[in-house]
Amino acid sequence: MTELIVTNFNRNFTGVSATAAGVVRVQAERYDMALSDVALPGCPAPVSRAEARRLSRSPGARPFTIWHVRRNSEMRAALWARDVLRLPIRIVFTSAAQRRHSALPRWLISRMDAVIATTDAAGELVPHLHAVVPHGVDCDGFAPARDRAAAWRATGYPGARGIATIGRIRPEKGTDRFVATMLEVLPRHPDLTALVIGRAAKADAAFLDRLKAQVAGAGLAGRLLFVGEIAPGDLRGLLPALSLIVQLPRYEGYGMVPLEGMACGVPFVAADAGHYAEFSAQGRAGIVTGDAAGAVSGLLDDPARHAAMARAAREVATGHYSVTREADGIGAVYEALWSEGR
Repeated sequence: MTELIVTNFNRNFTGVSATAAGVVRVQAERYDMALSDVALPGCPAPVSRAEARRLSRSPGARPFTIWHVRRNSEMRAALWARDVLRLPIRIVFTSAAQRRHSALPRWLISRMDAVIATTDAAGELVPHLHAVVPHGVDCDGFAPARDRAAAWRATGYPGARGIATIGRIRPEKGTDRFVATMLEVLPRHPDLTALVIGRAAKADAAFLDRLKAQVAGAGLAGRLLFVGEIAPGDLRGLLPALSLIVQLPRYEGYGMVPLEGMACGVPFVAADAGHYAEFSAQGRAGIVTGDAAGAVSGLLDDPARHAAMARAAREVATGHYSVTREADGIGAVYEALWSEGR
């Protein structure tokens, strides 16, 4: 009697993994459900794909089991279960992309029973749209520090204040933009340390080497640190210690990092990408700008404004972007499908 199967086929912990994990932790308390196939932090132990198919044969009181998928490989597996094995399932796909899908994903998405988009822009690019449900953040797990300065000292990083960008190190994510911004900002703020949190794939190793050489050439290697990936649990401890998050991607489908920072009472400066403009709440919680260096310095030089934005960031996150709110929106789509199937 399994109502819901949530798939996670990527062994790397990505942004998609993080958003799925937050929702699954809420859904595990609401549904008779299973996670398949790769574990997610804080979520029920996963079952194999074969076990997911077996569980789907008995939806119990529901007319069918819903499979909630988020990747191409997961759509393919669900279609095999529904259309080839003829299991009593319906497939829900979440789409965050704000650019046109390539041919294979377009075809796969066209075969879904329902599509949830994370933004209006993403919703315009997909068929079978049932709802626009923004990703949410766990506002209990991500929470402000009682004393930001003390929290920063406890990290062991140098300086009195910290600033960071978080994500895969590659041109699309704008890591080079962050480095260029910090080379301008750090000399103005001798108490500030900047962190690049994330890893580079082998294909981007030369890109990372160039960035490190650029930083070393500016004499800032001790203040602009490439710290690699940080485990999700450890990141929850680090975020509240930061004074500012800076995300400058060339493209972003949605972008959870500013939102996680906001839940921790950390304002952000960002390029106009993803859902950042909406997160900013018209500049109350963050700044979307083409002049990142000016915005960062302006905030760091104005403690009263920074404090007001930190408070607003937490309020916007809890009021509009909680993971519970996301789970509610997704649940409404599930209920509509189940009602149609009776």
